[in-house]
Amino acid sequence: MWKIIMSGSRGRLINQTYHKYMEEENSVIGEYNITSQQIGESQAIVKDYSDAVGLDRGHLSPCGHQIDEEYKNSTFTLTNIVPQYSTLNQGAWQEYENNTMRQKTKDCVKTYVITGAVPGNTTVPSGRVNVPTYIWSAACCLKGNKDLNAWGAIAENKRNVNVVTNLNLRKLEESLAKHYRVMVVTLFKDACRRQ
Repeated sequence: MWKIIMSGSRGRLINQTYHKYMEEENSVIGEYNITSQQIGESQAIVKDYSDAVGLDRGHLSPCGHQIDEEYKNSTFTLTNIVPQYSTLNQGAWQEYENNTMRQKTKDCVKTYVITGAVPGNTTVPSGRVNVPTYIWSAACCLKGNKDLNAWGAIAENKRNVNVVTNLNLRKLEESLAKHYRVMVVTLFKDACRRQ
């Protein structure tokens, strides 16, 4: 089994003998008798965020979207986290996660979600974690074996900006291609409806 400590965009395997479950830094330190400094040799650690004034540890996969306590707890590991400005994280992005997603998924039997971040040109004060310029999410709603709907959302991750733009899936892919500076971005391998 491989052990991954989830922590920001730098997460990677730290020891192949550790068990497979995602755990927070303090749990791993206690269980395996290692230090934060040792963990920090291969990935971000809690200390990297200590002086990040105005930035929250924004979840990519939200705690509230999980089905039980074990899954909810796993969302607090740092590889599920990106630096997100507090205004956005506690404002429009939270509204999107809690309300817009709930409304759009009410008729879905299954919903597949991909969430990501476009790397920026700045880091948190430790210099070890990139602050993304955009946070985005895409969803594909299924009813039975048929796709019912697909949509996306994108938000500029900038101090004092609190706007989430809701888009159809095609428009999100076009926006991501521009931000990632690539020709084409295809989400869900063309399996979901594009308007």
